[in-house]
Amino acid sequence: MSNSSGPALSVGRSLLYLIVAGIAWGTAGAAASLIFRVSDMGPLALSFWRCVGGLVLLLGALALRPRRAASGITSRTERESRGRRTARILGTGIGLTVFQSAYFAAVEATGLAVGTVVTLGAGPVLIAVGARLTMGERLGRGGVTAVAGALAGLFVLVLGGGTAEVRPLGVVLAVVSAAGYAAITLLTRWLGRDGGGSDALATTTWAFAIGAVGLLPAALAEGLLPHTDAPVSVVLLLVYVAAVPTALAYALYFAGAAVVRAATVSVIMLLEPVSAALIAVSLLGERLTAAIVLGTLLLLVAVTGLALAEARTAAVARRREPVAV
Repeated sequence: MSNSSGPALSVGRSLLYLIVAGIAWGTAGAAASLIFRVSDMGPLALSFWRCVGGLVLLLGALALRPRRAASGITSRTERESRGRRTARILGTGIGLTVFQSAYFAAVEATGLAVGTVVTLGAGPVLIAVGARLTMGERLGRGGVTAVAGALAGLFVLVLGGGTAEVRPLGVVLAVVSAAGYAAITLLTRWLGRDGGGSDALATTTWAFAIGAVGLLPAALAEGLLPHTDAPVSVVLLLVYVAAVPTALAYALYFAGAAVVRAATVSVIMLLEPVSAALIAVSLLGERLTAAIVLGTLLLLVAVTGLALAEARTAAVARRREPVAV
């Protein structure tokens, strides 16, 4: 197959981008937990400021981008029709808004560790099912088993947590967040399958603009400006959330997710719940009960099963591809 029609990024660089994004995302929930502890800011207001901060930083990055790089990206994105670009931007913006708003609400309701594990554990299941329905990616026997294992993990987390650490409302919000995450991943991968290319930085910028506009009414109703005795800490945390797990991580994520298979993306993103759980236990003092540990292990094993099934499918597809001459 010719490279001229392939994606702009190599698979290796795309995987590196996704790894960095996953680690960075793992710190967003911790920053949100700290903001909730020192102020009365709600999850919708936090999501709004995250979108606004990310938008400002990404607009600056677009303005500072070398003209040669921008013109090269423009030539690649010209292969995308206006309708596809609109679908990419609107879908990404809406999915991103649902993803991060529901995630912050889940963290507030049930804690960082559980909220993150459920979000990123349910995400691969929804991605696997969605990829089968929308792109014809077969689950296979291993995939079906993995989906069943993930559902069992969620069941243990919801019903097995007899203490206050696991709250059903928080779990439901985390699953809603996972649905938004799955929609973003599937849309990005579906539109990137033909190698048409897209400007990941511009897409991310427009997505945050849509998110900021959509969240503004809800954020105003919730309370846009928080009451706090530590305003400097809140501002610094908001700047961090906007810069690292938002502007940087999302730009890297969208660039990498357009190249790498959807199921592989979901597996790499397990770096987020792992890093978030470590932060929750070591720095935020959250306690992991036996039910949380068991449910988490079931989710991780299930997603590993999805990764193995996806790897086998990819290997078979590569063997069947004609050799380029």
